[in-house]
Amino acid sequence: MDLASLNAFIAVAETGSFSEAGERLHLTQPAVSKRIAALEQQLQVRLFDRLGREVRLTEAGRALLPRAYRILSVLEDTRRALNNLNGDVSGRLTLATSHHIGLHRLPPLLRAFTRAYPQVALDIRFLDSEVAYEEILHGRAELAVITLAPETAPPVRAVKVWDDPLDFVAAPEHPLARNAQVSLADVARHPAVFPGGNTFTHHIVRRLFEREGLAPGIAMSTNYLETIKMMVSIGIAWSVLPRTMLDDQVKSLTLPGIHLSRQLGYILHTERTLSNAARAFMALLDGAREAPAS
Repeated sequence: MDLASLNAFIAVAETGSFSEAGERLHLTQPAVSKRIAALEQQLQVRLFDRLGREVRLTEAGRALLPRAYRILSVLEDTRRALNNLNGDVSGRLTLATSHHIGLHRLPPLLRAFTRAYPQVALDIRFLDSEVAYEEILHGRAELAVITLAPETAPPVRAVKVWDDPLDFVAAPEHPLARNAQVSLADVARHPAVFPGGNTFTHHIVRRLFEREGLAPGIAMSTNYLETIKMMVSIGIAWSVLPRTMLDDQVKSLTLPGIHLSRQLGYILHTERTLSNAARAFMALLDGAREAPAS
């Protein structure tokens, strides 16, 4: 079993497509097919059922997938452990982060890191926080700087860096913005635009409404906070946004007694060896941690 074939197998399994796997691996579709065929011949099993344009794992493929992850993870872990022996901070650091954090929180840290460690090649992947969690779990990223889940289970460890206060917002001309203060019931009577239902932020806000026996009237959803802000600013819906994004395009609504916040930080896999580069970036993140309120 060679690594190139295993990488091709994982790429096809995850994308469900030979052509998309080729794009991910920078290979032609025939080259991917050739690697899969070689792997199937070596193992003497069929790994995929090809039903028209659909590609599905066979029972043998489903059995191989978690083992393929483990094989590649052990090899990558070994490579990092050996590279760490020389003490240099170099090589490639694969870092996953959300678009919002990458735009609003990371630039000063990335600037400081690249100046301090010019020999490190940063591979930054902009992903939804929930997808970044999976990247860490499967060893495709060393660190992820994301919106933290309410609970994180081993082998993933979460470290909080920032509190991120959330405000209810509407356009200045929106009916909700005309009142000095509004209730959650008032807000629920108007259409809302929310992050997707799979996001940590969505769950935080929805739980707030559920505790009051209410349901937000979600008319639209998108995972891009900048898009949500634009839709709020033109007056078609209210939403909840990080306070760091507020300006004169949207107005913060006052809801007495309601304080929302999410936690931003980084996650890592506790059973994998971190590169010296990852440890150096973690030190920068730890240095950026907000002091707890006294």
